[in-house]
Amino acid sequence: MTAATTTTHTLDAPGATITFDVHGDLSAGTPLLLIGSPMDATGFTTLARHFTDRQVVTYDPRGTARSARTDGHGEITPDVHAGDLRRVVEAIGDGPVDVLASSGGAVNALAWVAAHGEQVCTLVAHEPPLATMLPDREALAAAIEDMYRTYQRDGQGPAMAKFILLVSHDGELPDNYEYPPADPAQFGLPVEDDGSRDDALLGQNLRGCTGYRPDLEALRVTPTRIVAARGEGSGQTMAARGADAVAAGIGTEPVVFPGDHAGFLGGEYGGQGEPDAFAARLREVLDNA
Repeated sequence: MTAATTTTHTLDAPGATITFDVHGDLSAGTPLLLIGSPMDATGFTTLARHFTDRQVVTYDPRGTARSARTDGHGEITPDVHAGDLRRVVEAIGDGPVDVLASSGGAVNALAWVAAHGEQVCTLVAHEPPLATMLPDREALAAAIEDMYRTYQRDGQGPAMAKFILLVSHDGELPDNYEYPPADPAQFGLPVEDDGSRDDALLGQNLRGCTGYRPDLEALRVTPTRIVAARGEGSGQTMAARGADAVAAGIGTEPVVFPGDHAGFLGGEYGGQGEPDAFAARLREVLDNA
């Protein structure tokens, strides 16, 4: 794989400056946008290298890495992120583009195509953690609220320990679910509270993302081809079940991708998925549009 030339750009949005990267030449076919949330562009470094035959665009969601906010550190909704995605595509020529959106990025992308489907040819929505669409939604909402309160009270370490436990839980959450005792240190997390409350996940995106209710009627009629994707190794974790629920909601079947929730990682953040197989599957799905 030969690395494509990368250029970095910024654009002004209400309350933030959004930074995005363009890998390759605009003339090389339909651009492919790779997005996460709150994960920034770094997480797609390996995956982007598999698509040197077309332009690849990555970006940092507002409030993460290079996309600084000017409106404080409050919670961000998927609709706000959707507006940023619309602006990024307008900045590169208004599309249409293909999109691989993972985790919170998939939630944001669903909000985007519900409003501006004309900008997207195919959206692969990989494991959106949409608690609102699951049968155990009330138990999940309570657990997520408890996690948020833990963050506000005790800081990042204890809250992230609860996050890891929740997102790795296999199956529906019981109504009386209580987090098992967990030492943040066992996950390599800070034990001391540094006093900050601007964490991109816990403070800015957690409740808005998992609590989002997608407009299924709009998604059924959008011109965008929506592929709900789940990892073959993800079992019945919340995000994988979210993909199943999206597929059922729009009348399709979920498409299975190699690996788990982080199947595309190639060492980024210390995570190792199956990026070669993931990229091959993504190419197959996009080519069969």
